[in-house]
Amino acid sequence: MSHYDYIILGGGAAGLLLADALGKDEFFASKTILILDKDDKSKNDRTWCFWEKGIGDFDDLAYKTWESIYVAGQKLDKSTSIAPYTYKMLRGIDFYNHYLPKVKAYPNITWIQVEVTQIEERKNKVLVSTAFQKFTGQTVFSSLYDPSIPLKQDKFPVLQQHFLGWQIKTERSVFDSSEATFMDFSVPQKGNTRFMYVLPFSENEALVEYTLFSELLLEKSDYEQAIKTYIKEKYNGTPYTIQETEFGTIPMTCYPFHQHNTERLFYIGVAGGWAKPSTGFTFYHTSQQIKHLVKHLKQNRPLTQFYKKSRFRFYDMLLLDILYKDNHLGQSIFESLFQKRKASLILKFLGNESSLWDEVKIISAPPPKPFLKALWKRLF
Repeated sequence: MSHYDYIILGGGAAGLLLADALGKDEFFASKTILILDKDDKSKNDRTWCFWEKGIGDFDDLAYKTWESIYVAGQKLDKSTSIAPYTYKMLRGIDFYNHYLPKVKAYPNITWIQVEVTQIEERKNKVLVSTAFQKFTGQTVFSSLYDPSIPLKQDKFPVLQQHFLGWQIKTERSVFDSSEATFMDFSVPQKGNTRFMYVLPFSENEALVEYTLFSELLLEKSDYEQAIKTYIKEKYNGTPYTIQETEFGTIPMTCYPFHQHNTERLFYIGVAGGWAKPSTGFTFYHTSQQIKHLVKHLKQNRPLTQFYKKSRFRFYDMLLLDILYKDNHLGQSIFESLFQKRKASLILKFLGNESSLWDEVKIISAPPPKPFLKALWKRLF
């Protein structure tokens, strides 16, 4: 049975970024590191988007960037700059093709393509089992998410951001490639929070995604029909071909995933609660958390002390309380925000970068009654 100082379970964004950070840092040169993932990372299985100011760590991998966004709804039709931010998109395959060879080249890192079947924490180590081998690690970082865990409690609502996206190529030029459709609530809401999300790569190529913030998933045909209808109505029925498809679901909850961390087993990525509860955005926050985690390890501090409370978690919780009880209110809340406040301020708030005065302006934009009711229930 092979033993390692660190075992990383999952080679997605969190796992590969952590492995790269450890591999390139001389401080960890003497540490043996193992990565286990069931996939070979040869497919473009996802898209990550985020916003940031100026030059960033992933600019060389960015497939497309936008300086402005479009938002729409029942009473909203707005194109707006997001300066000083830039909205950036990464394709999964480009990320894997960049980071996987780097990680495999580090002399102290071993990559094995295999599915993990069990994790068992013991007194002085963690046992990781697969169908073929068993490994032990002094410390295990796991990005393997178990969706049943937050459902075992009722203190923190659990919604999903779920979506189906088609990358399409149209026969005519119909897209404005300089502008990303951030949220288009003009689609039928059907008692939920539903919107279209469009990332145009050129005048006739785009990712068109049907997204919901709700508790339950739809049938695949429901997502597909919504996309077909939107393309027909929005782009005058222009003929198109589907180049790629992607489906995903991201938990939206303030459940304290960090409470499952121990001194030897630490959860990262979505499994660690690193997804923004109110929006589902995960990649950029994960990249920042990895930097903090590596610094924490170098200081030899207990992993159970890594978590820090944030007032933004409370804001997220109030919104999720509202959407869990009255899921249809998402459309009016987000429309009010974009009607009354600058997009850059909203992104600053959603990125957990705002000041208290900024937050007063954000909170005062939507109808106050749902938030006051949610606050009252949380306090009393």
